[in-house]
Amino acid sequence: MKTISPKELNNHELQTLLQTAIAPRPIALASTIDKEGNINLSPFSFFNLFSSNPPVLIFSPARRVRDNTTKHTLQNVLDLPEVVIGIVNYKIVQQISLASTEYDKEINEFVKSGLTMKDADLVQPKLIEECPVNLECKVLEVKHLGSEGGAGNLVICEIIKIHVREEYLNEQGNLDQQKLDLVARLGGNWYSRNNENNLFEVPKPLVTKGIGFDRLPDEVKYSKIFTGNDLGMLANVEVLNEGEFSADENNHRDAQKMLLNNQIKEAWNILSL
Repeated sequence: MKTISPKELNNHELQTLLQTAIAPRPIALASTIDKEGNINLSPFSFFNLFSSNPPVLIFSPARRVRDNTTKHTLQNVLDLPEVVIGIVNYKIVQQISLASTEYDKEINEFVKSGLTMKDADLVQPKLIEECPVNLECKVLEVKHLGSEGGAGNLVICEIIKIHVREEYLNEQGNLDQQKLDLVARLGGNWYSRNNENNLFEVPKPLVTKGIGFDRLPDEVKYSKIFTGNDLGMLANVEVLNEGEFSADENNHRDAQKMLLNNQIKEAWNILSL
Protein backbone atom coordinates (compact mmCIF):
# COMPACT_ATOMS: atom_id res chain seq x y z
CA MET A 1 0.00 0.00 0.00
CA LYS A 2 1.31 3.43 -0.93
CA THR A 3 1.54 5.79 2.04
CA ILE A 4 1.43 9.57 1.61
CA SER A 5 1.85 12.42 4.04
CA PRO A 6 -0.30 15.44 3.08
CA LYS A 7 2.73 17.66 3.61
CA GLU A 8 4.57 15.80 0.83
CA LEU A 9 2.11 17.12 -1.77
CA ASN A 10 1.52 20.62 -3.04
CA ASN A 11 -1.95 22.13 -2.66
CA HIS A 12 -3.11 21.13 -6.14
CA GLU A 13 -1.88 17.54 -5.83
CA LEU A 14 -3.48 17.12 -2.41
CA GLN A 15 -6.78 18.60 -3.54
CA THR A 16 -6.85 16.32 -6.61
CA LEU A 17 -6.13 13.22 -4.53
CA LEU A 18 -8.73 13.99 -1.87
CA GLN A 19 -11.49 15.05 -4.25
CA THR A 20 -11.01 11.87 -6.28
CA ALA A 21 -10.86 9.56 -3.26
CA ILE A 22 -13.60 11.15 -1.16
CA ALA A 23 -16.50 10.83 -3.56
CA PRO A 24 -19.24 10.92 -4.66
CA ARG A 25 -20.13 14.21 -3.00
CA PRO A 26 -23.61 15.76 -3.18
CA ILE A 27 -23.81 19.19 -4.76
CA ALA A 28 -25.25 22.27 -3.05
CA LEU A 29 -26.41 24.96 -5.45
CA ALA A 30 -26.10 28.01 -3.19
CA SER A 31 -28.23 31.08 -3.90
CA THR A 32 -27.08 34.19 -2.02
CA ILE A 33 -27.34 37.99 -2.15
CA ASP A 34 -24.69 40.59 -1.30
CA LYS A 35 -25.26 43.81 0.65
CA GLU A 36 -25.76 45.76 -2.60
CA GLY A 37 -28.49 43.35 -3.70
CA ASN A 38 -26.44 41.49 -6.32
CA ILE A 39 -27.70 37.94 -6.79
CA ASN A 40 -25.23 35.05 -6.86
CA LEU A 41 -25.61 31.37 -7.67
CA SER A 42 -22.77 28.87 -7.27
CA PRO A 43 -22.40 25.08 -6.78
CA PHE A 44 -20.35 23.48 -3.99
CA SER A 45 -19.53 19.81 -3.52
CA PHE A 46 -18.04 20.19 -0.05
CA PHE A 47 -21.56 19.76 1.30
CA ASN A 48 -23.76 17.46 3.36
CA LEU A 49 -26.50 17.04 6.00
CA PHE A 50 -25.24 16.94 9.59
CA SER A 51 -28.37 17.01 11.74
CA SER A 52 -32.09 16.45 11.31
CA ASN A 53 -33.25 17.86 14.66
CA PRO A 54 -32.49 20.70 14.34
CA PRO A 55 -32.15 20.34 10.55
CA VAL A 56 -28.61 21.54 9.83
CA LEU A 57 -26.48 21.33 6.71
CA ILE A 58 -22.96 22.56 6.02
CA PHE A 59 -21.31 23.62 2.80
CA SER A 60 -17.82 24.98 2.37
CA PRO A 61 -16.72 27.65 -0.11
CA ALA A 62 -13.00 26.83 0.08
CA ARG A 63 -10.27 29.34 -0.66
CA ARG A 64 -9.03 28.89 -4.23
CA VAL A 65 -5.89 26.78 -4.44
CA ARG A 66 -4.35 28.68 -7.34
CA ASP A 67 -4.39 32.19 -5.87
CA ASN A 68 -5.88 31.97 -2.33
CA THR A 69 -8.89 34.13 -3.22
CA THR A 70 -12.43 33.46 -2.00
CA LYS A 71 -15.76 33.14 -3.79
CA HIS A 72 -18.49 35.76 -3.74
CA THR A 73 -20.72 33.28 -1.90
CA LEU A 74 -18.55 33.42 1.19
CA GLN A 75 -18.63 37.19 1.48
CA ASN A 76 -22.36 37.20 0.77
CA VAL A 77 -23.26 34.89 3.67
CA LEU A 78 -21.02 36.93 5.96
CA ASP A 79 -22.84 40.12 4.94
CA LEU A 80 -26.34 38.58 4.81
CA PRO A 81 -26.50 35.29 6.78
CA GLU A 82 -29.15 33.64 4.62
CA VAL A 83 -28.91 31.12 1.78
CA VAL A 84 -31.09 28.91 -0.38
CA ILE A 85 -29.61 25.51 -1.16
CA GLY A 86 -30.90 23.82 -4.30
CA ILE A 87 -30.43 20.07 -4.74
CA VAL A 88 -28.93 19.14 -8.11
CA ASN A 89 -30.14 16.37 -10.41
CA TYR A 90 -29.16 15.17 -13.88
CA LYS A 91 -31.78 17.26 -15.62
CA ILE A 92 -29.92 20.50 -14.80
CA VAL A 93 -26.31 19.35 -14.34
CA GLN A 94 -24.94 21.19 -17.38
CA GLN A 95 -26.60 24.42 -16.24
CA ILE A 96 -25.08 23.91 -12.78
CA SER A 97 -21.66 23.56 -14.33
CA LEU A 98 -22.20 26.82 -16.19
CA ALA A 99 -23.17 28.55 -12.95
CA SER A 100 -19.75 27.63 -11.53
CA THR A 101 -18.10 30.02 -13.99
CA GLU A 102 -16.29 32.82 -12.16
CA TYR A 103 -18.29 35.78 -13.42
CA ASP A 104 -17.83 39.26 -12.03
CA LYS A 105 -19.67 40.10 -8.81
CA GLU A 106 -22.45 42.06 -10.48
CA ILE A 107 -23.25 39.25 -12.93
CA ASN A 108 -26.32 37.16 -12.09
CA GLU A 109 -25.56 33.45 -12.63
CA PHE A 110 -29.29 32.70 -12.82
CA VAL A 111 -29.31 34.62 -16.09
CA LYS A 112 -26.08 33.07 -17.37
CA SER A 113 -27.13 29.52 -16.59
CA GLY A 114 -30.73 29.89 -17.74
CA LEU A 115 -32.15 28.89 -14.36
CA THR A 116 -35.28 30.54 -13.00
CA MET A 117 -35.42 32.76 -9.92
CA LYS A 118 -38.39 32.51 -7.60
CA ASP A 119 -39.04 34.45 -4.40
CA ALA A 120 -38.45 32.52 -1.19
CA ASP A 121 -40.87 32.71 1.74
CA LEU A 122 -38.56 33.43 4.67
CA VAL A 123 -35.19 34.52 3.26
CA GLN A 124 -33.99 37.09 0.72
CA PRO A 125 -31.97 34.81 -1.61
CA LYS A 126 -33.94 33.34 -4.49
CA LEU A 127 -35.25 29.81 -4.92
CA ILE A 128 -34.04 27.87 -7.97
CA GLU A 129 -37.27 26.77 -9.64
CA GLU A 130 -35.73 23.90 -11.61
CA CYS A 131 -34.17 22.19 -8.57
CA PRO A 132 -36.16 19.20 -7.29
CA VAL A 133 -35.70 20.44 -3.71
CA ASN A 134 -34.97 23.93 -2.34
CA LEU A 135 -33.92 24.53 1.26
CA GLU A 136 -34.35 27.98 2.76
CA CYS A 137 -31.68 28.43 5.42
CA LYS A 138 -30.43 30.87 7.99
CA VAL A 139 -26.67 30.86 8.52
CA LEU A 140 -25.81 30.02 12.12
CA GLU A 141 -22.04 30.30 11.88
CA VAL A 142 -19.17 30.53 9.43
CA LYS A 143 -16.11 28.67 10.67
CA HIS A 144 -12.82 29.46 8.90
CA LEU A 145 -10.47 26.46 8.75
CA GLY A 146 -7.37 28.28 7.57
CA SER A 147 -5.92 31.17 5.64
CA GLU A 148 -4.03 29.38 2.86
CA GLY A 149 -5.25 28.26 -0.57
CA GLY A 150 -7.52 25.23 -0.25
CA ALA A 151 -8.68 26.10 3.27
CA GLY A 152 -12.38 25.55 3.84
CA ASN A 153 -14.96 27.90 5.33
CA LEU A 154 -17.76 25.92 6.93
CA VAL A 155 -21.10 27.64 6.41
CA ILE A 156 -23.33 26.07 9.06
CA CYS A 157 -26.98 26.50 8.11
CA GLU A 158 -30.30 25.70 9.74
CA ILE A 159 -33.06 24.71 7.33
CA ILE A 160 -36.15 26.79 8.04
CA LYS A 161 -38.33 25.89 5.04
CA ILE A 162 -38.32 23.12 2.44
CA HIS A 163 -39.77 23.24 -1.08
CA VAL A 164 -40.23 20.02 -3.07
CA ARG A 165 -41.36 19.74 -6.68
CA GLU A 166 -44.33 17.36 -6.71
CA GLU A 167 -43.20 15.40 -9.79
CA TYR A 168 -40.43 13.90 -7.66
CA LEU A 169 -42.83 12.41 -5.09
CA ASN A 170 -44.09 8.84 -5.02
CA GLU A 171 -47.67 7.72 -4.40
CA GLN A 172 -47.15 7.96 -0.64
CA GLY A 173 -46.10 11.61 -0.93
CA ASN A 174 -42.43 10.92 -0.18
CA LEU A 175 -39.43 11.82 -2.28
CA ASP A 176 -38.78 9.05 -4.79
CA GLN A 177 -35.07 8.21 -4.98
CA GLN A 178 -35.31 6.92 -8.54
CA LYS A 179 -37.30 9.88 -9.82
CA LEU A 180 -34.83 12.35 -8.28
CA ASP A 181 -31.98 11.18 -10.55
CA LEU A 182 -29.45 13.02 -8.40
CA VAL A 183 -25.89 13.72 -9.50
CA ALA A 184 -22.74 13.91 -7.38
CA ARG A 185 -19.26 15.28 -7.82
CA LEU A 186 -16.17 13.13 -8.29
CA GLY A 187 -12.57 14.12 -9.03
CA GLY A 188 -11.51 16.25 -12.01
CA ASN A 189 -14.35 16.69 -14.52
CA TRP A 190 -16.15 13.54 -13.40
CA TYR A 191 -19.68 13.28 -12.00
CA SER A 192 -21.84 10.31 -11.05
CA ARG A 193 -25.53 9.79 -11.67
CA ASN A 194 -27.91 8.03 -9.29
CA ASN A 195 -30.75 6.64 -11.35
CA GLU A 196 -32.63 3.34 -11.57
CA ASN A 197 -29.76 1.75 -13.52
CA ASN A 198 -27.25 1.97 -10.68
CA LEU A 199 -29.26 2.30 -7.47
CA PHE A 200 -29.31 -0.68 -5.14
CA GLU A 201 -30.60 -1.40 -1.65
CA VAL A 202 -28.70 -2.79 1.33
CA PRO A 203 -30.84 -3.96 4.28
CA LYS A 204 -29.79 -2.10 7.43
CA PRO A 205 -28.95 -4.31 10.45
CA LEU A 206 -30.66 -1.97 12.90
CA VAL A 207 -33.52 -4.01 14.35
CA THR A 208 -32.03 -7.50 14.31
CA LYS A 209 -28.43 -8.50 14.98
CA GLY A 210 -26.74 -10.36 12.15
CA ILE A 211 -24.70 -13.46 13.05
CA GLY A 212 -21.55 -11.83 11.64
CA PHE A 213 -18.64 -13.20 9.62
CA ASP A 214 -17.23 -15.08 12.61
CA ARG A 215 -20.25 -17.41 12.78
CA LEU A 216 -20.38 -18.27 9.08
CA PRO A 217 -19.73 -21.96 8.40
CA ASP A 218 -16.21 -22.60 7.09
CA GLU A 219 -17.68 -24.10 3.90
CA VAL A 220 -19.21 -20.70 3.20
CA LYS A 221 -16.64 -18.37 4.74
CA TYR A 222 -13.73 -19.82 2.75
CA SER A 223 -15.60 -20.18 -0.53
CA LYS A 224 -13.71 -19.36 -3.73
CA ILE A 225 -16.96 -18.07 -5.23
CA PHE A 226 -18.41 -15.68 -2.67
CA THR A 227 -17.21 -12.07 -2.52
CA GLY A 228 -16.99 -9.95 0.61
CA ASN A 229 -20.34 -8.44 -0.33
CA ASP A 230 -21.88 -11.90 -0.66
CA LEU A 231 -20.59 -12.96 2.75
CA GLY A 232 -21.79 -9.68 4.27
CA MET A 233 -25.32 -10.46 3.10
CA LEU A 234 -25.16 -14.04 4.33
CA ALA A 235 -23.86 -12.86 7.71
CA ASN A 236 -26.74 -10.40 8.09
CA VAL A 237 -29.24 -13.04 9.25
CA GLU A 238 -30.36 -13.33 12.83
CA VAL A 239 -30.44 -17.13 13.01
CA LEU A 240 -28.29 -19.66 11.17
CA ASN A 241 -29.96 -22.84 9.90
CA GLU A 242 -29.01 -25.97 11.79
CA GLY A 243 -27.18 -28.78 10.04
CA GLU A 244 -24.36 -29.04 7.52
CA PHE A 245 -23.57 -26.73 4.63
CA SER A 246 -22.44 -27.27 1.09
CA ALA A 247 -18.88 -26.60 -0.07
CA ASP A 248 -19.84 -27.32 -3.68
CA GLU A 249 -18.91 -24.40 -5.95
CA ASN A 250 -21.94 -24.95 -8.18
CA ASN A 251 -24.21 -24.53 -5.18
CA HIS A 252 -22.29 -21.42 -4.23
CA ARG A 253 -22.83 -19.97 -7.70
CA ASP A 254 -26.54 -20.70 -7.48
CA ALA A 255 -26.71 -19.07 -4.06
CA GLN A 256 -24.80 -16.08 -5.36
CA LYS A 257 -27.48 -15.57 -8.03
CA MET A 258 -30.07 -15.40 -5.24
CA LEU A 259 -27.98 -12.82 -3.40
CA LEU A 260 -27.88 -10.62 -6.50
CA ASN A 261 -31.66 -10.29 -6.07
CA ASN A 262 -31.44 -9.78 -2.27
CA GLN A 263 -32.91 -13.26 -1.73
CA ILE A 264 -30.82 -14.12 1.31
CA LYS A 265 -33.16 -16.77 2.74
CA GLU A 266 -33.27 -18.56 -0.60
CA ALA A 267 -29.48 -18.46 -0.80
CA TRP A 268 -29.17 -20.11 2.60
CA ASN A 269 -31.67 -22.79 1.53
CA ILE A 270 -29.42 -23.66 -1.38
CA LEU A 271 -26.36 -23.81 0.91
CA SER A 272 -28.06 -26.00 3.52
CA LEU A 273 -27.65 -29.77 3.11
